[in-house]
Amino acid sequence: MLSRLVLSLVLIAGFSPAASLAAERPVVVELFTSQGCNSCPPANAFLNEMSKQRRDVLALAFHVTYWDRLGWKDPFSMEAATRRQDVYGRRFGDGSYTPEMVVDGAASMVGSARGEVNSAIENAKRNSRTAAPVSVTKNGEQVSIEVGAGSGSGNILLIGFDHEHTTAVGRGENSGRTLVEANVVRSIRSVGQWSGTAMRISERFPEGQDVAVVLEAPDGRIIGASRLNGSGST
Repeated sequence: MLSRLVLSLVLIAGFSPAASLAAERPVVVELFTSQGCNSCPPANAFLNEMSKQRRDVLALAFHVTYWDRLGWKDPFSMEAATRRQDVYGRRFGDGSYTPEMVVDGAASMVGSARGEVNSAIENAKRNSRTAAPVSVTKNGEQVSIEVGAGSGSGNILLIGFDHEHTTAVGRGENSGRTLVEANVVRSIRSVGQWSGTAMRISERFPEGQDVAVVLEAPDGRIIGASRLNGSGST
């Protein structure tokens, strides 16, 4: 009886379990970085802190390739990271640079500018649209992705990442430094298109120790996100 009353009050108030789940999704923070860039370690440290301390943030480090020719080849650099940043650079009109943080696909700033990044995160929590709840679970060597019903459309991205790496840098601008980097992205691929109808997708587990799923609107804004353990932090 009590549970029915609580459900009735929730429905009267205009909420639903799906809407609640959507509202609680993490803000996605993407850092574009390189081990060859000597201005990147402060931004890396900031992302490391977010990955461990903030459950309301899904922090991901994308290592770009364009520093690789300048003395040190970043072992985690990916062409996919460079392409993703290039899309953002053309949309925001600020080109590609490191360290850059993009918050929820909607705002770009220098990755070490903690005040600006934190303000952008709070703004995203207040104003960003969440189109549908997203969840991901592991089933053996597969992951099951569920996107609930909602309004709009989006591209479903499956992202594999490692929790932490420690690298002794032998050359380049960070020569002699030991870098500790969290949530290092190892793979990213599109696995489907969502058009407002609830759907489930089964995919092979991507390269990386952990998994995130991001729902990206046609304009590049993030409208849904989750990670394998259901948390926004490592």
